Amino acid sequence: QVQLVESGGGLVQAGGSLRLSCAASGSIFSLSTMGWYRQAPGKQRELVAAITSVGNTNYADSVKGRFTISRDNAKNTVYLQMNSLKSEDTGVYYCNRLRYFPLVVVKPPPVLDSWGQGTQVTVSS
Repeated sequence: QVQLVESGGGLVQAGGSLRLSCAASGSIFSLSTMGWYRQAPGKQRELVAAITSVGNTNYADSVKGRFTISRDNAKNTVYLQMNSLKSEDTGVYYCNRLRYFPLVVVKPPPVLDSWGQGTQVTVSS
């Protein structure tokens, strides 16, 4: 298994930006499809962005045009740049390896690793 450590969350006003990071252990990271999930209070965890090992991306409709997923394989890190944040973006954000790249983000594939602690994002309106 790969260990995942998320960071970069915080409190931000609506319309602001944050950049999340997910550091992964192990050399297998560069070959892995990665995803960013969020879990809003009282809701199920949902996939918001995915990226293949070579940089193909897909996004949930709710974040398309505002969020950008990227990766640096040399640093074993995947990022989530979040712009134009809204109150509904509030939640705990997690990353994980995906079994395959989802063509439909609302039907996410199984994850391959245990969940990390996540990083809290709070957007005030």
